Amino acid sequence: MKKTFVLIVFIALYTSGYTQKLNVNLFLATSNYEGDMQANFFTFQQPGLALGAAISYQLTDRFHLRAGYTSATLMADDKKNPKVFFRNLNFKTSLHEIHLAGEYYLFTDENSRISPYAFGGIAVYRFNPYTTDTLGNKYFLQPLSTEGQGFVDGREPYKLTQFAIPFGGGIKYALTDNIKIGAELGMRKLFTDYLDDVSTTYVAPDVLLANRGPKAVELAYRGAEIDKGQTYPTVLTKRGESRNKDWYYFTGITLSYRLPSAGDLNNGLGSSTKRKKYILACPR
Repeated sequence: MKKTFVLIVFIALYTSGYTQKLNVNLFLATSNYEGDMQANFFTFQQPGLALGAAISYQLTDRFHLRAGYTSATLMADDKKNPKVFFRNLNFKTSLHEIHLAGEYYLFTDENSRISPYAFGGIAVYRFNPYTTDTLGNKYFLQPLSTEGQGFVDGREPYKLTQFAIPFGGGIKYALTDNIKIGAELGMRKLFTDYLDDVSTTYVAPDVLLANRGPKAVELAYRGAEIDKGQTYPTVLTKRGESRNKDWYYFTGITLSYRLPSAGDLNNGLGSSTKRKKYILACPR
């Protein structure tokens, strides 16, 4: 996934000598998720860090095409959720995403320094949820089939690479003809409920033990770690809410740099006093 984005950036840099419509964008944000361990649709609780880079091409004054890569961390813990603290589950995952999106700007560079925008597109992302046991040992959850995926009828193992629908909006402010800063909120509509490894109901511990071993039973329900009197739930007791798919989203700041064309450099048009197209140029 990372190699694909590096190839896209290389092509963009190669072609930048022939066009002034390419921008390099950097992104620094908090990352959050909504699911069975974090019921709030939008929150800054239990945030992770997201770093991203993208290139965008100006198709028209208002419409840009963007390709980007984002690396992030997502996490949540039942201990911070009073409604389900008794499960005592938690997860953490690294997330890697490549997206292709269209951006529509409300104002053009010629008319305003400030421009709100909206975007939407398609993304491919990879995740791999894990937790740690009471001794601090790390275990990836998908191979443990904590809800019987792979051996209970109707429950297939979830894929770690999936598609998402990214959409959102932001606002940019032009510091110079070539540099802009901004803020962006980007949502991701997912097609899985297993971003956090929680979705449906508990399976019988003896069945889970026979198919995946004692560690799977230990990490499927962890209530006894906080209350010795708690016992493993009965079969088909609700563990998660499968009707609602998970989400993740980024909230952060952006920095954009317009790549000058060969014509700009050769003709000395890099300064705002000689370029007429942008709002920072001298009045006509």
